[in-house]
Amino acid sequence: MNHSLTDCLCEKQLVSTVSDFHRSNPESVIYQTSLMSALLSGVYDGNTTVANLLTRGDFGLGTFNQLDGELIAFDSQVYQLRSDGSASTAKPDQKTPFAVMTFFKPEYRHHFQQPVDREAIHQVINQQVQSDNQFCALRIDGLFADAATRTVPCQHRPYRSMPEILDNQPVFTFNRRRGVVIGFRTPQYMQGINVAGYHEHFITDDRQGGGHLLDYTLHEGVLTFGEINKLIIDLPQDKDFLNANLTPVDLDSAIRSVEG
Repeated sequence: MNHSLTDCLCEKQLVSTVSDFHRSNPESVIYQTSLMSALLSGVYDGNTTVANLLTRGDFGLGTFNQLDGELIAFDSQVYQLRSDGSASTAKPDQKTPFAVMTFFKPEYRHHFQQPVDREAIHQVINQQVQSDNQFCALRIDGLFADAATRTVPCQHRPYRSMPEILDNQPVFTFNRRRGVVIGFRTPQYMQGINVAGYHEHFITDDRQGGGHLLDYTLHEGVLTFGEINKLIIDLPQDKDFLNANLTPVDLDSAIRSVEG
């Protein structure tokens, strides 16, 4: 066998070995495309596809171009939660202006056998991960007594900022439904880059409905969560992003108002 062929085979084997290693030992890394402050100011179109996102993680949330529904991802499946309350599997070529992904590596597990509200669930995480400067990814599988969600309708140019379109967001309540909540706890120092505090999305067990969570009560279920200590941000280079005002005076209050 000649050296060039041997080198080629060795290179392929190395690439395969590295890929296998990353699949079995994924890093605790958050990958993020764009900034929350850009989304807030009306940058609703991006070039990152759903297929691209799945190379960066198997778990996450975000939105779609034109702000057309909420994005929820887990178990390497991505779903689009629309403003009519419906849900469907996202297509690989659909694009997002803002998304946060990770390879979910839960370190902690807590089984709730009695009804518990959102704040109490968050306290379980806060007591385990006591530093407010630490990122966490969380997932809840169970029966929800109620889950209140909202989804902003698809937007069209010229785009208005998110605070300007809040009055036109449908709100849905799912009662006595099994489903999945996925989310992130993000440090306060990240406000504007991401959404500080807890940011969670919900989808029903039949994968037919859901949205951005405003509040919920878990009847019974399992919480799993893990810490994340690395962040990668992919910044857009298009005109909309480069011309956007990413540091408005009321940034913190604006994000709190749109994210509930």
